[in-house]
Amino acid sequence: MPSPLIRLRDLAEGQWGLVTLQQARAAGVAWRSLTRLVEAGLLERVAHGVYRVRGAAEPDHLELRAAWLQLDPARPAWKRLDDPDVAVVSHASAASLYGVGDLRADVHEFTIPGRRQTRRSDVRIHRGSVPSDRRILLGGLPTTRAGWIVGQLLTDHVDVDAVAEITREVLERVLDYPAAVAQAVGPYARRFGLERGDGIGLLAELLRRAGAPNREGLIAEAREA
Repeated sequence: MPSPLIRLRDLAEGQWGLVTLQQARAAGVAWRSLTRLVEAGLLERVAHGVYRVRGAAEPDHLELRAAWLQLDPARPAWKRLDDPDVAVVSHASAASLYGVGDLRADVHEFTIPGRRQTRRSDVRIHRGSVPSDRRILLGGLPTTRAGWIVGQLLTDHVDVDAVAEITREVLERVLDYPAAVAQAVGPYARRFGLERGDGIGLLAELLRRAGAPNREGLIAEAREA
């Protein structure tokens, strides 16, 4: 049988170099072996019940990835991705993963259908569904599509100017389509004094607030879609 370290490396290979305590136990690696590997500097504890195998490059957004693994610690990452109930990185955490805006991302946000609990004060669970056409795999994590983040942030009443800047960056970097953003923000149009469902009008207002130089072209593209 392969050594405990080799078994852990095999598990961690498809999980950004990370492995959970439950996964290790399922692979026959005892707690005592984990402790010895940590003491030897071959494993690093990065969160409760989550370890990083030393030797590989540290992944970006390490804490976010560890928090995502904790939500379903027994199942390997690759077995979750096709699950319609998978936890999806959302809201400010998704914006951080895309590298848009400057919202604080010290709380890790996920959207999950049904009930899911966590003891972590720095993890926020949003109860809801993110349909498959509104999420992508970004850096190996199921993540809300960039355009739909804007709607999620408006739901949370995030500062409008911050949301406007994210909207501008999403569209200028072509991370999503203007029509997708307009569809995502349509339900919030009345809040801004617009006609119910006027997503294009609200998109125009957000781009105006952000000072987007190509505002008219983006609005025209949204109308043509």
